[in-house]
Amino acid sequence: MTATQRHGIALVGFDADDTLWRSQDYFDAAQVEFERIISAYADLTDIGRQLYEYEARNIAIFGYGVKGMVLSMVEAAVAITDARISATDIHHIVQLGKDLLRHPVDVLPGVREAVEAIARDFPVVLITKGDLFHQEAKVRDSGLSDLFGRIEIVSEKDPATYARVLREFDIAPKQFLMIGNSLRSDIAPVLELGGWGVHVPYHVTWVHESDAKVDVGIERMRSIAGIDRLTAVVAELQALSQVG
Repeated sequence: MTATQRHGIALVGFDADDTLWRSQDYFDAAQVEFERIISAYADLTDIGRQLYEYEARNIAIFGYGVKGMVLSMVEAAVAITDARISATDIHHIVQLGKDLLRHPVDVLPGVREAVEAIARDFPVVLITKGDLFHQEAKVRDSGLSDLFGRIEIVSEKDPATYARVLREFDIAPKQFLMIGNSLRSDIAPVLELGGWGVHVPYHVTWVHESDAKVDVGIERMRSIAGIDRLTAVVAELQALSQVG
């Protein structure tokens, strides 16, 4: 019997940033410092909103991750200050990016135990997006790479990307369950394909990821407050997936 002929969930995917380890906290701290720098040049209350407008426009050019954020910061800084920003402050913004790339990988409590528990019953894959070099470094430094049979670092997490990954695993969408903190990237695309999802919200979310809703398949999704509930919820969804 091939993988696509088996009943029930046959593969479980995990997101990385803010699901397995802290990430957005560091980006938020960098943005606070960026706003402090720019506030010396412009008396504005919406610097963060203006920065996000540049980031959102630049995703298609720079992709996700630290490097795209810093390039957007530089572009926004020049525009907001009418090119009055000093070379010293531009250098400071670049340094913010370097610090982000060097921040420690702080694995969230209970994550390793939860992944190990799921991996006893299912093949598990890590699916994360962002800068290839940085994501590879975080996976390596997390100490979790040994738990995953495969690690996918992609430029976008949308239905087309998930469909490609599932084809390579010879898995039908209805046999795939994705676990992550982002409705937009981790849950909604998989539900749209016909798969399953477990939403594990993080205490902060980048505005780009928070601007999302589940339009289809909500009956195939569960939300949990903490990773300690993961094993029980996956078992519940597995039972549902085997009906019929």
